[in-house]
Amino acid sequence: MTHDQQTIAYLRTPQAIRERCDRVLDLAEANQLHYFGCDLTQLENVARYVIQVMQDDYPDFNIPFHSRWQHFEVGNVPRLAELSQKLAGLTPLQKAQTKFDLAIVSVLLDAGAGADWQYCETQTGQVFRRSEGLAVASFRMFCQGMFSSNPEYPLQADTKGLQNLTVEQLAQGFQVSSTNPLLGLEGRVKLLQRLGESLQTHPELFGQENPRPGNLVKYLLSLSTREGEAIEGSLIDKVMETTDNLSKPNVIGKLPAEVVLSAVLEGLGDIWSGRLAIAGVNLGDVWSHSALSGDKPSDHYIPFHKLSQWLSYSLLEPLQELGLEITGLDELTGLAEYRNGGLCLDLGLIVVKDPAILQQRHLPGSEVIVEWRALTVSLLDRIAEAIRKQLNLTATQLPLVKVLQGGTWTAGRKIAAQLREGGVPPIQIESDGTVF
Repeated sequence: MTHDQQTIAYLRTPQAIRERCDRVLDLAEANQLHYFGCDLTQLENVARYVIQVMQDDYPDFNIPFHSRWQHFEVGNVPRLAELSQKLAGLTPLQKAQTKFDLAIVSVLLDAGAGADWQYCETQTGQVFRRSEGLAVASFRMFCQGMFSSNPEYPLQADTKGLQNLTVEQLAQGFQVSSTNPLLGLEGRVKLLQRLGESLQTHPELFGQENPRPGNLVKYLLSLSTREGEAIEGSLIDKVMETTDNLSKPNVIGKLPAEVVLSAVLEGLGDIWSGRLAIAGVNLGDVWSHSALSGDKPSDHYIPFHKLSQWLSYSLLEPLQELGLEITGLDELTGLAEYRNGGLCLDLGLIVVKDPAILQQRHLPGSEVIVEWRALTVSLLDRIAEAIRKQLNLTATQLPLVKVLQGGTWTAGRKIAAQLREGGVPPIQIESDGTVF
């Protein structure tokens, strides 16, 4: 493996995310950052605030993963039950493949909608905004077969259906108009079109004959283990063929969460445009910050892989439904996005050095945003530790993915709504529809 290949492989790991972000936090504690400082005396207060939010929403602390699936049930509408009815008669494997198709497309369409967009669901008459609105809109488009090229199999996303998607189709599906603008509309369409192209270039991940995101299920099954050994083909075949609807499937194997992220980063790495690259390989959600020391350009790179990690979290539940036990949940990191980052800033854990920063809009690659995101990732680990300590829980009992859901994301939205009209984040980002 060449040095470039080693660097690329490293920057695709959650270990790299933590190590680089922790270096930024160390600089903040030493007051050596240009834009932000850090006040760790506020950590216990932030933990208490998040615990209160968790208790309000999940009084029994039976918290689901921070994933796309929670958004599909917004407004107390049983959309997932509706999807299950549509999938009746399919094998568990086919159901998981369909859910992968839906989750991958929906997450990639989820970058910040902006404060002026909303979606009115025809089926219920309810109006939704932001992430929930994007979830419901993408769910309805998926159920209408908008991402499939095969009318006989509308409930799928495939290479031709994604490549042929137009701005007009997405605008119609998301009810976009001059009075209902959606940030980064063209960027979202291009992202899905590039996904369609990428499916063809990774047949080992997405299949040879009918490339689709859902075929990633088979690939991940092949990487799972049972009693330390690779799962036998006969067990995989059993999952593929059976039509039993088991409410609690037998555990057929184990799969580390980091393996899911690795597959996502490998298979979707080509879809991000205008990003940093090494030896022609697109790095995705990786950005540069001059405060990090080193002689090589890559020494200054900070990976976040926000959408890829959230997507990985969103793929875990369909895998669990197949009978896979997901291990190493806390190997993945917190998500570097504006709700988590806003929570840290609004409650004084992150301290802005120049208030003018809050009055300006910033590009995702600006050092203001990179600094803010890096501090957010590291502080989420510390918030989670403080919450577990106050509740006397272990990381196994309350993994980071549940702290995020329970949790920091909701708390960030709540404090934003209290402090600013429309609940906008404290720092404004010039989004292209592919980062947040």
